[in-house]
Amino acid sequence: MERRSGGHRVPFAVVGLDLELRVTEWSEGAEQLLGVTREAASGRDVAELVPLRGGDWRDVLEDSPAVRLTLADGRVIEWAPATEQDEAGARVGVVCYGREVTATVAAEKQAQIEHAALRAFLSHLPTVVSVFDREGTYMLVEGKGLESIGIAPNQFVGQNAFALYGKSDSSEFIRRGLAGESVPMTVLEEYGKIWENWHIPVPEGCDAGLVTITLEVTATRARERELLEKIELIERQQRVIRELSTPIIEVWEGILALPIIGLVDSVRTAEIMDSLLQHVGRMRARHAILDMTGIEVVDTSTANHLISMIRAIRLLGAEGVITGINPGIAQTIVTLGVDLRGIQVFATLRQALKYCIGAKA
Repeated sequence: MERRSGGHRVPFAVVGLDLELRVTEWSEGAEQLLGVTREAASGRDVAELVPLRGGDWRDVLEDSPAVRLTLADGRVIEWAPATEQDEAGARVGVVCYGREVTATVAAEKQAQIEHAALRAFLSHLPTVVSVFDREGTYMLVEGKGLESIGIAPNQFVGQNAFALYGKSDSSEFIRRGLAGESVPMTVLEEYGKIWENWHIPVPEGCDAGLVTITLEVTATRARERELLEKIELIERQQRVIRELSTPIIEVWEGILALPIIGLVDSVRTAEIMDSLLQHVGRMRARHAILDMTGIEVVDTSTANHLISMIRAIRLLGAEGVITGINPGIAQTIVTLGVDLRGIQVFATLRQALKYCIGAKA
């Protein structure tokens, strides 16, 4: 009987040993598998002839159906020993039938690693892994996530998901997975919990038709909602703060006053301008007084923003008036060469208001 190894046909090795582990039989297959000729092997101690990295040649003398020994070169040989007896029925040795199982052992180790990883995943994370056949019947249901809904592992095995869930989102999710559709992460609500779900279609030729991974995210979603609510509250508070920092006051019929306090940058100017223009249009104001008393520093950008506001007010048929320029700001404006011609400028809000009332009259 022969097998393939490395692209060559290699027969099973047959090795006979006496009770002292001396070679009594050495087949052609043993020559090819172990790299030692029959002449060189005959009568030799097999432990010296074929050194091992793992296991002990004495194990083949034990009453065991199969013994795996690792050779010095790393190959794994599985031996099936059969007892040899003399005419009186006394045991005189064993005949071992061997085959290389290196790839099998490696696959088994890999499967053990994958199994350990899966068990760790299922045992410690709030997940549920389900396997369905191609008709939607549960083949496996396991995972720590089952604890939160009081379902035992594999409780649903043998039951059909479509019969369990009826015409629900869960049934549709499973149906689409069995059909091989690529569906992104799906959020479903079952058993009073919120679940994130992924499905993994299984290739043809396997009894299983679909694998689903389900993660219980009820607490996470609750925290997300709380965070969004806090963000919305902060945004509302910021809007209120911005409105309070630039209050638009109707000081007289058709006359608005806007005290500007603090730093005026492009973002804040856009907000101020939008709010001011809306008030001018809604209240049909004829004058808007920009009070700069609360501004300590003016640069080219700030000055240009103020000029832009005045021009925008004019487009609505109103007049913009500036007041509250202190000596430092006046010097800066002159140094920067900002052109204020055509714009009414007053030292105090009272003077500006008097002008606007007189112009209105």
